[in-house]
Amino acid sequence: MSIQKIDPRFTVLILLMIAAAAMRIPDAACVTPWSNFTPIGAMGLFSGAYFTKKWKAVLFSMLTLFVSDLIINIFIHEGKFGIMYNGWYVIYGIFVLICFIGNWLITTVNVKNVLAAAIVASLSHWLIADFGVWAGGGLDLRTMQPLSRNWEGLLQCYMQGLPYMKNFLAGTIIYSSILFGSFEWMKQRNTSLQLTIN
Repeated sequence: MSIQKIDPRFTVLILLMIAAAAMRIPDAACVTPWSNFTPIGAMGLFSGAYFTKKWKAVLFSMLTLFVSDLIINIFIHEGKFGIMYNGWYVIYGIFVLICFIGNWLITTVNVKNVLAAAIVASLSHWLIADFGVWAGGGLDLRTMQPLSRNWEGLLQCYMQGLPYMKNFLAGTIIYSSILFGSFEWMKQRNTSLQLTIN
């Protein structure tokens, strides 16, 4: 029985995803003006762009997100939100969408395509996640009462989330620059990373 050779491209992609997921931990340790400056948008775009099989893009990016969520919830927040936070399924659904955005918009890795994908991913995250907050009975931070169940309440929810969307966009752009730039740099120096068999 022969042992299947480890694919170096696949290994490097996974290691970069793990490194990016680890960068979530410092952001989660404290609430700052930069809250939501996170690599998860970049992780989704990166996996969607480089894994040629969509199921691998979704599986491995979701796995890194899930493990980092567990570490954050158990060790950083000491379980006060439970194993997973409220509305986690919405965020995971958005993350799957971001993987597909990376697959659809980054057919060629260049600055224009990565930037466009980062903007679409960040806007999608903001619009869907904050709609979920509003639909789930989130608070109006001006009054600390539930948001009104009308158009004004929804707009207020989006306005409250705007600073976080800006941070998410900045994080997605910067971490995408690091992830995509690192892998493209490595590809130029190691031909085995240019294979598209993963």
